[in-house]
Amino acid sequence: FPKSFKASPLLRAWLARLTERGVTFHPRHAWRGWDGEKSLHFEGPEGPVSVACDAAILALGGASWPRLGTDGSWAAILKGGGIKITDFAPANMGVRVDWSDIYRTQFAGSPLKRIALAVDGIRVRGEAMVTDEGLEGGAVYALSHRLRDATQQGPARLFVDLRPDIAEELLAARFATAPRKLSFSNLMRKAAGLAPPAAGLVREALGQDGPRDAAHLAALVKTLPLAVTGTSGLTRAISSAGGISWSEVDADYCLT
Repeated sequence: FPKSFKASPLLRAWLARLTERGVTFHPRHAWRGWDGEKSLHFEGPEGPVSVACDAAILALGGASWPRLGTDGSWAAILKGGGIKITDFAPANMGVRVDWSDIYRTQFAGSPLKRIALAVDGIRVRGEAMVTDEGLEGGAVYALSHRLRDATQQGPARLFVDLRPDIAEELLAARFATAPRKLSFSNLMRKAAGLAPPAAGLVREALGQDGPRDAAHLAALVKTLPLAVTGTSGLTRAISSAGGISWSEVDADYCLT
């Protein structure tokens, strides 16, 4: 089990183990396809390199975070060779929500802890992070492919349960018996146990003239609707979908 959650110690240990087993590494070589002799063709630091082999394993990454090197350019090489390629799309990515300027200014960079998210009847518990353009985080990523597909037809509805361990009826009773002199933020904190970023979401949903009776507030805390207008692009996605189409590979993942 890793003693550190940094990637570099794990990478160093992995490379050391492979080196001990006779693996040779050639860094800074970019694969450019095949040459006329069906050998692998690379551009290396000292110029073009051709490598003949019986079989090659392509482990070329997706197309997310292209500034780190995995830009998906290899897909054009295979496509040019007659291999069917599915267009890259973001996966495990954040979603876009049109926050008000007030909410964005106050809470971008703040976490929403111990929540549940739901879309199309699929519910996931976890946490999320408020960003300038919407939401990110584990619970969001788990639903992101559904939201990506849904937003192709327009804004999608994402429902947030800000207190998944408390029944709506109990929340309504707490709101009904809370002192009327409490400010909105104190009401959310004392009656519902909501931190400021979560309470701000309730205020966003209410707007200026929304009803503030106990039942309505409880319903919002348990099923707060957000209009997701889209998803973050490939440049910020944790991973990407797409690449070689399944129809092009056999049971052993070899190109047919």
